[in-house]
Amino acid sequence: MSSPHALTAILPCNDLDASEKFYARLGFARADGDKPTDGEDSYRILSDGKGGQLHLTEAVEGWLIRGRNPFGLYLYTEAVDDLAREFSDELVNGRGPEDTPWGMYEFALSDPDETLVRIGWPSRLRRTRQV
Repeated sequence: MSSPHALTAILPCNDLDASEKFYARLGFARADGDKPTDGEDSYRILSDGKGGQLHLTEAVEGWLIRGRNPFGLYLYTEAVDDLAREFSDELVNGRGPEDTPWGMYEFALSDPDETLVRIGWPSRLRRTRQV
């Protein structure tokens, strides 16, 4: 019998505070027990309270270069339109949510380190709810 499991991204960041604030706008916050101690604050665990987690870690200086960041994340959520409104001035290429040929209703953002963050929900499920 297989047991449930999860996969969590560990995301390098140049500025943990800026990254934490960005991801808080997407609904992620530190757990009550995840508070820095004695100035040690190079790793943060964020959760959305719905099973989603994101670990932020301090990048080695000079390793993560803005504009050349190879990382990307995908947030699956029904709240695509709400989040697009929240980030309306920060949409990649100014493009809001749209249905894609691969069957997702999505849009894209860049976090403070220019990590690509796509936010979407399956188009077929969105259409079902609108009917």
